[in-house]
Amino acid sequence: MNSSLMRDILSPHIEQLRQQIFFSDELGIIHGNSQLFQHAIRLDPPFAIDDYRLGMVVKGQATINLNLVEKRLEAGTFVFFGPGTIVNPIDFSADFEVYGVVLFADFPMPFLPSQMPSAFNGPMRDFQLQVGKADFETAVNIIDTLWLIVHQPGYSRPTASSLVAALMHHYDGLYHRQSDALRASRTHEQSIFDRFIYLVNLHAAREHHIGFYAAKLCLTERYLGTIIRQASGVTAKEWIDRALVTRIKVELRHTDKTIGRISDEMHFANPSFFCKYFTRLTSKTPTEYRLE
Repeated sequence: MNSSLMRDILSPHIEQLRQQIFFSDELGIIHGNSQLFQHAIRLDPPFAIDDYRLGMVVKGQATINLNLVEKRLEAGTFVFFGPGTIVNPIDFSADFEVYGVVLFADFPMPFLPSQMPSAFNGPMRDFQLQVGKADFETAVNIIDTLWLIVHQPGYSRPTASSLVAALMHHYDGLYHRQSDALRASRTHEQSIFDRFIYLVNLHAAREHHIGFYAAKLCLTERYLGTIIRQASGVTAKEWIDRALVTRIKVELRHTDKTIGRISDEMHFANPSFFCKYFTRLTSKTPTEYRLE
């Protein structure tokens, strides 16, 4: 979901959203609105995220599938989506409100790639943090200030970039504080599952078989399969299929690539096998899914 798709979502509703949403080719700010997400659901998810998004749930709750895993987001939660995240919004409460920023490709990032805060420069494509009142209000104050800055005539891009840097550092500190405590409480099986899901999200378009992931984790296929089923109630193969089918759906719905090209990019032997695979798992041919 790049700036072009965001523009498609917003354009028909811009007048009613203007008081709570700022949008340019570089930067987006959501300032307490729920309607954007209701519109997004109607635009045929899942979506692939190719930018950085930092948000916080102010009110209400939402259910969203992020990188294969269903998440329940409630008031007081910080949320980060990074490049490569696959988002499938499921449901939002009527009172759902969020503050957040979207950093599109042209935004003057405040850090060199090698100097990004580590929460945004590592293996995590998304994370969620339940935070206390003081930490929540700090983030709200930063976004409030950013909102005021961008509405000034000829606003200062360096000032906006510095405020984004402050917000990212704030998230980074909270992420590391909570992730250290979480790692200490995770079982060995849960840690293996987390690493497996990370690898599947990263490689499923190319690697369709459990043997690849077992080798990456230095485990036998049988042991990995047992651990994944025990940790999630779902087989490792099903997780791989879910990731692959989700990526195929993104390509079918949100690009104009041919079936043959998608088949090649997803490393199927030929388009016929690709179509049979997709139809078996979705009960629809790729063409039927695209035309829905």
